[in-house]
Amino acid sequence: MTPARGAADPSPLARKRARKRPGPDWLRAYERMLKIRLFEDRVNDLYQRGRMPGLAHLSSGEEAVAVGVCLGLRDDDYITSTHRGHGHCLAKGAAVDRMFAELLGKAAGYCGGKGGSMHIADQERGNLGANAIVGGSMGIATGAALSSKQRGTDQVAVCFFGDGALGQGLLYEVMNMAALWRLPVLYVCENNLYGEYTPGTETIAGEALARPRAFGIPAAEVDGQDVRAVHAATGEAIDRARAGGGPSFLWCNTYRYSGHHVGDVDRAYYRERDEERLWREERDPLALARAWLIGDGLTTPATLDQVHAAVTVEVDAGVAFALEADYPDPSKVDADVYA
Repeated sequence: MTPARGAADPSPLARKRARKRPGPDWLRAYERMLKIRLFEDRVNDLYQRGRMPGLAHLSSGEEAVAVGVCLGLRDDDYITSTHRGHGHCLAKGAAVDRMFAELLGKAAGYCGGKGGSMHIADQERGNLGANAIVGGSMGIATGAALSSKQRGTDQVAVCFFGDGALGQGLLYEVMNMAALWRLPVLYVCENNLYGEYTPGTETIAGEALARPRAFGIPAAEVDGQDVRAVHAATGEAIDRARAGGGPSFLWCNTYRYSGHHVGDVDRAYYRERDEERLWREERDPLALARAWLIGDGLTTPATLDQVHAAVTVEVDAGVAFALEADYPDPSKVDADVYA
């Protein structure tokens, strides 16, 4: 990604301050993507069996974006998430047992069972929280980047949002601010082609990347099903942010396999099942990663099968833990509530 016209390059001193990124652990990346997929499968199962209160928005099919981005982040870097945020949480290192506990409203969950599926936060790993408001976390991520700059750290903030959030005015306000103040923030748009039940072609006018570029923000379009491509683009943006070069924008083309939420089971009125099969059969991020991991001699089918078995055990144990965990004590209903 090259800086947009008019954007100044980081100074040599700022470049020196940037920390060198370690090489990617691709087997770990595959394990994280698989964990997200199996986690979401169990979430859907819990919903169908009536064990989970409320709805959930599954990220199956979008695993490479979350993992490709978070693979390049440090534990002290920040992320903000969306209503479709389970994958972001797990990619940043959240534990499946506490995740499941949160979804089931149990006290052992990350937010004591009060956040549920759409409001999970994991402060220890820099996850400032998911948000049910479309584009609602854009200001939070930009504020975190401002905090990082004012404190003199080289922490980076990443803001995940869907293509439907391009219609939110907040995005343009914070991009303007981030560009003016050269804030270390990365805006990651997960373009899964649909905003709820409406194709993006009916809601997004003009060229999407022209929007961040209008503020002098470097922007790139990425194959969101290829974890290597996402990681490469993210790494360049993160290095630039740490060195004082300001914000970047990634447009990641991806696809959600399921409906807008777990209750959206009949999607024939807004998208074709042939389209869904095409993405699953030809563009599945896990299948693509498995193919090149084996093809490039980075691992073996037996090793990947062992990873699958281990992750399955971890996810099953997480479900069992959550089902047996206690609900919060009713006396805690007003804890953490401020006026």
